[in-house]
Amino acid sequence: MGLNLEVFKFGMYVMFPIGIMYYFGTNLDSRFGVPDFWPKAEHSNKLPFERDEIDAELQRLRAKRLYLRDKRLAEQGHQQQQQPPRDQQE
Repeated sequence: MGLNLEVFKFGMYVMFPIGIMYYFGTNLDSRFGVPDFWPKAEHSNKLPFERDEIDAELQRLRAKRLYLRDKRLAEQGHQQQQQPPRDQQE
């Protein structure tokens, strides 16, 4: 009886972690997956590799930078117009 009990206990000690790893290790995508977690290819950034694509991207970035600069300068000019001169403040 003692030998059979030891064999049973040893089998449980070995098979229990293997069983747990098998249960949680199989079919992971359907069990723990979150649908639409990663963005689709059309929604992610696409790196330009061709010379024309790089030039177009540089022109787009330059136009955006200049637009934001003009907008910022216009806001600063508008704020300066609203503030009274320093000699009138005192």
